[in-house]
Amino acid sequence: MKRWKKIALGTVGAAAVAGFAAKDYVLLHLPGWLSPHVAPFHEIAWRPGPATPALPPEKRPPNIVLIVADDLGFNDISLNGGGVARGLLKTPNIDAIGRQGVIFAQAYAGNATCAPSRAALLTGRYPTRFGFEFTPTDTRFARTVASFPSNWRYKTILDKAAVDNDPPPDAKGIPTSERTIADVLRAGGYHNVHLGKWHLGGEPGMRPEQRGFDESLGFIIGAQMFLPQNDRNVVNSKQDFDPIDKYLWANLPFSVQYNGGERFHPDRYMTDYLTHQAVRAIDANRNRPFFLYLAYNAPHTPLQALKSDYDALSAIPDHRTRVYAAMIRALDRGVGQVMQALKERGLDDNTLIIFTSDNGGAHYIGLPEINRPYRGWKATFFEGGIRVPLLMRWPARIAAGTRVNGTVSHFDIFATAAGAAGVKPPADRVIDGIDLAPYVDARRAPMPRRTLFWKSGAYQAVRDGDAKLQILDIPRRSLLYDLGGDPTERRDIAGGNPAEVQRLTALIRAHDAQQARPSWAALFRSPVAIDRPLGTPPRAGEAYSYWSN
Repeated sequence: MKRWKKIALGTVGAAAVAGFAAKDYVLLHLPGWLSPHVAPFHEIAWRPGPATPALPPEKRPPNIVLIVADDLGFNDISLNGGGVARGLLKTPNIDAIGRQGVIFAQAYAGNATCAPSRAALLTGRYPTRFGFEFTPTDTRFARTVASFPSNWRYKTILDKAAVDNDPPPDAKGIPTSERTIADVLRAGGYHNVHLGKWHLGGEPGMRPEQRGFDESLGFIIGAQMFLPQNDRNVVNSKQDFDPIDKYLWANLPFSVQYNGGERFHPDRYMTDYLTHQAVRAIDANRNRPFFLYLAYNAPHTPLQALKSDYDALSAIPDHRTRVYAAMIRALDRGVGQVMQALKERGLDDNTLIIFTSDNGGAHYIGLPEINRPYRGWKATFFEGGIRVPLLMRWPARIAAGTRVNGTVSHFDIFATAAGAAGVKPPADRVIDGIDLAPYVDARRAPMPRRTLFWKSGAYQAVRDGDAKLQILDIPRRSLLYDLGGDPTERRDIAGGNPAEVQRLTALIRAHDAQQARPSWAALFRSPVAIDRPLGTPPRAGEAYSYWSN
């Protein structure tokens, strides 16, 4: 072939490659480009309560502050075995909630991913009872995850039919027939405030200001930037091995909105902004009973830390770990500032503070010890995916240093908050949670035996007493563990206990018969290695499961 022909073919080939690359770039960034305009920062005015209280704080129903971290691993707080970077990060303020109140040693998330777990937490019900089985995602996100190159033999499986028929992301939420804890508390005279992440639907009727919250300041979608990535005060950590990370950096805005109004930029690092607004909301409502749902997006990706927090953790050598730890440092600082605000306003004694995480830490950030000592991650039903911190503090009712070893769940927060407020949960539907007050007060009633279920597509799990069965999707097999003697799920005993496998499988089937069909389909099934994080080399014969979403 003549030289000019070779040059011409090479030029055409390069152009074709560039064209495909440009197309992929456009498709990846399109959701961000099409997102609504974000206005400059402006201050919002919280609706003030009465200038003087009708009753002193100790005579009123308790204030209730529910703080939810996002993807916080079990080992990310120093109360649970050391904390990030083997104890180089301490979380004294989060720890104080448990030490000055009650630690629930065996607390479980409603699900192993963000949105279904939050739906369970706010309704007191299995999200599968009302079709909220999968986390709402965008079809472009699903395609990004499915098309991401991987050297692992197990690949993401895209359901093209589901993608083609998928409803808009905003239509995926808690149906309007459900009642939230905010609905119930409003009936008891509470002023309800939502701050931060929602992720439970954005269509009319599904938004927080339409689900019992009098005021809402935050974001409807599942994640948000903490600062613009080129801000001089931010330190970023990008995980080039993670398709989720790739999608988030390309598309996430840095914005909030008040009661569905115009989106605008916060005036500081997102965690600090939400904390600042929480203190302002407490001040506005200091003379009336209030419910504050403070849903931080930390330490969910994208990994972004304040430079000042990053610099304060110079003893942590690994950059990614240091950024992640710095994000949790800001989270812990925020919890401390909220607690201090309550104390300064004389509200501390009669405020029930609840702290938890929506699920376990994520494998896709590439850090190996965030759920230690448990196996698994977010998007698995191993203990690392569903075991979460659950701490409560209420000096007027809960003695410092209380510890409950029985099995509890996110569902229980609904019934516990309702009981504390003196209001009754809805009587026209099944409430799966229980009021935990009898098990933490001076009487200390014995915790009942609990049976808990989790489901995402064909992947299911049940814990009944100390027996836990997981039924995997791919590979299709059952795993049985005795959590009493093997709390970290190291020894599968299914082979030697067929009758127990059969019994627990029957429990799952009976539970399934009471649940609704999913309101939207899973768009893909993705493999997750159980014992290593993403970004590390595959291992021969390693355990894995597939997650539907």
